[in-house]
Amino acid sequence: MELDTRLIKRYQQLVHNHTHPNSKVQAGMKASINTQSSLAQTQALWRFVHNDTISYQELSKPLLENSLQGCREECKRYGLVMHDWSRIALTHSNKTDTYAMSHKTDVGYELQSSILVSDINGSPIATPAQNLITANSVHSSYQKTPTKQTHLNELTDRIEYLDQQGFDKPLVHIIDREADSAFHMRQWEEGNHHFIIRSKAGSYLSYKGKSQRSSQIAEQLDFKYERQVSYKGRLAHQYIASANVVLTRPAKPKAIDPNTGKRVTPIKGEPTSLVLVVSRIYDKKDKLLATWYLLTNLQGDEVPAGEVSQWYYWRWQIESYFKLLKSAGQHLEQWLQQSGDAFFKRLLIASQACTLVWRLMQASDKQSREFVLFLVRLSGRQMKRSKPITAPAVMAGLFQWLNFNELVNHYSPDELEYFAEAARKLV
Repeated sequence: MELDTRLIKRYQQLVHNHTHPNSKVQAGMKASINTQSSLAQTQALWRFVHNDTISYQELSKPLLENSLQGCREECKRYGLVMHDWSRIALTHSNKTDTYAMSHKTDVGYELQSSILVSDINGSPIATPAQNLITANSVHSSYQKTPTKQTHLNELTDRIEYLDQQGFDKPLVHIIDREADSAFHMRQWEEGNHHFIIRSKAGSYLSYKGKSQRSSQIAEQLDFKYERQVSYKGRLAHQYIASANVVLTRPAKPKAIDPNTGKRVTPIKGEPTSLVLVVSRIYDKKDKLLATWYLLTNLQGDEVPAGEVSQWYYWRWQIESYFKLLKSAGQHLEQWLQQSGDAFFKRLLIASQACTLVWRLMQASDKQSREFVLFLVRLSGRQMKRSKPITAPAVMAGLFQWLNFNELVNHYSPDELEYFAEAARKLV
């Protein structure tokens, strides 16, 4: 169902209002110039997220459209999709559909997100697919009747959905160590889905005809200097090695057989050819700081090992997105929507606000770059010399700019001069 003009206009206004970075104690809607009060704006948001004619799929359309456009314009060979899960801690007593996620005091919802990232510079583009898990149901931007599943089973559905959306470049799905699953890697390979996952050091792979741990294989490889990187705020050096390996170990699903009540027996699978990329990070004194074991079904003649490691390094963008939703911008853990349904609709609106900020930051023409710097100054935030532009600062400046535009449209020049005269009396 298409939204009518009135609802589209309301949606656009709500997206603009969500460019205002909230604080922990002020996570409600902010009033813009063209509304009489913050209460009126809050009521407008309440009516919007409780409108049954507004579906998740309608709210996610702009996010998918921005993803498709961004892939065309900001990606060179592949679109990188970072997948992850994040717990949303909610302690408000007004929510009845929260649940204990890891232990009895860890109460809230779980957010399952996918963020599209440029393969050129790692810049975030948009969030084409997201789920919100509550105690009662699954709220999904891409499935009409979702059911609760294990992380990787749901992720398989999400990957299949994204690969069917008509992106003009193939997608590479990048996932952390939870995806080190023989069953799912075989499933993704059979479905022709490109992936890069972080493998565990103790995971077994076949190398030179012998089953060995990833860490054992790494000791047999020749490492070459790749690039200088930032590791936990410090400059470090990255060395890379790679090897063709075969996934031969049986899958061991973490599932219970309903007939026996015991864990499902290991499942044998077809040997699957993969590439193991090992990344080692050293400090200036050649002290080993970190090691990553990456598995991909992208062969070396398609994507060099150094590029695979760079793409995985950019995975931190999804953590930045979660931070923007939580402590650095939207403060969604303080939102007071009483149901997962209303909460998820507002989250999709906030995601579009994040997308607007990313689009501004990604633009490379002179006018856009100057505008972004202007927005940072307008935000009034103190910036580091090493990082003069950040998404929270651009978001804060954008809200001020949008409000200024409404200001000059709402008041006449004579009225503005009248207010300015009152202000001058105070100086």
